Amino acid sequence: MASYQISVPDERIATLKKKLSQATFPDELDGAAWDYGAPLSDVKRLAKYWEDGFDWRKQEAKLNALPNFHDKVSVDGFPAIDIHYLHQPSDSPDAVPLLFCHGWPGSYLEVTKMLAGLKQSSNGVSFHVVAPSLPNFGWSEGPKKTGFGLKQYAEANHRLMKSLGYDRYVTQGGDWGFYITRAMGLLYPESVVASHVNLLRANPPTWTKNPLLALQHSIQPYSERDRKGLERRKWFAEEGSGYRALQSTKPQTIGYALTDSPVGLLSWLLEKLHDWTDSYPWTDDEILTWVSIYYFSTAGPAASLRIYYEATHSEFSGVSRDRTQQWIGTVKLGLCHAPKELTVVPFVILIGLTWGRTLGPVVFESQKTKGGHFASWEIPDEIVGDLRGMFGKGGKCYRITGGNSKL
Repeated sequence: MASYQISVPDERIATLKKKLSQATFPDELDGAAWDYGAPLSDVKRLAKYWEDGFDWRKQEAKLNALPNFHDKVSVDGFPAIDIHYLHQPSDSPDAVPLLFCHGWPGSYLEVTKMLAGLKQSSNGVSFHVVAPSLPNFGWSEGPKKTGFGLKQYAEANHRLMKSLGYDRYVTQGGDWGFYITRAMGLLYPESVVASHVNLLRANPPTWTKNPLLALQHSIQPYSERDRKGLERRKWFAEEGSGYRALQSTKPQTIGYALTDSPVGLLSWLLEKLHDWTDSYPWTDDEILTWVSIYYFSTAGPAASLRIYYEATHSEFSGVSRDRTQQWIGTVKLGLCHAPKELTVVPFVILIGLTWGRTLGPVVFESQKTKGGHFASWEIPDEIVGDLRGMFGKGGKCYRITGGNSKL
């Protein structure tokens, strides 16, 4: 373990500004809005600010003020990868080791709004937080050969936790963090004792696998909340998931555009930041910090796309996207239901009816009145509250790690 300092070379910043100054923009149809993609006026404004107003060095200094570290992590079948991560231990004896796992187009930055709350002891619990830049993302290296799928991402995270002395720990994640932490539970049930997730990729209960839930599901009418949630799910499948088809099939091709054109990368990510949140009031500095982390990333913007391909094409070894969406009985599970998540599943808390109950032994559930896909960034206090409720006094996962606090 060694401390880490972000230091983007001046030449890379100068190249970015030059490319932005020479950008060519498409035209736009009269009356076109977000339904057609990122609007021209927004992209032009942000590109101009990125060129001559946005202060990367200022944001870099803020990022460097975080507890940044890096270390080589071995993954079977691959050369060791240099992994960047945040590590914030708590001084409290009641601390629980917590791995925070981001997805795309997010980063380790998403955990930062929760760091202060997670370190502070409340309701009999605090957390030792570990938040890596996943391989191929942020300041971590990426593998140089094919086949780095969910199993390998899970292995990298687990070995990082073990190297820090955390033999038993819990996880929190959304987006790819859902799939990766679920894969970790499959592969390392002796270490991953509980998980909290804010993306619920779950299927309807079936008579063969979940007969009681299936019976409840058959007689319980959908609520207005459920109907809106299923509409959101349908919208995403039909209108919001084109990126996924490209990144899951030909990531190298779209990678050229996102690597060579900062405007291309900006518009590609901006659309998701807008569409996937619950009217979150993004500032231009926030948006450009998110995008700059991808633009300046160690492995490059194209590398971050490859997880989509590898998760569906690599040798599964029992760990696939489909398998992570099925029952895993060894890991206690906490579910967060946000109204503007990309998949919103039916949920009636009073009788314990939710598609999420098909995923594993659910011991905690919360229903939010606001929030979208980036819950830890949009509603950080509520996610902290979930973790305190799940792992604090009165929660069914209180002291679940058996006092395995490193400090």
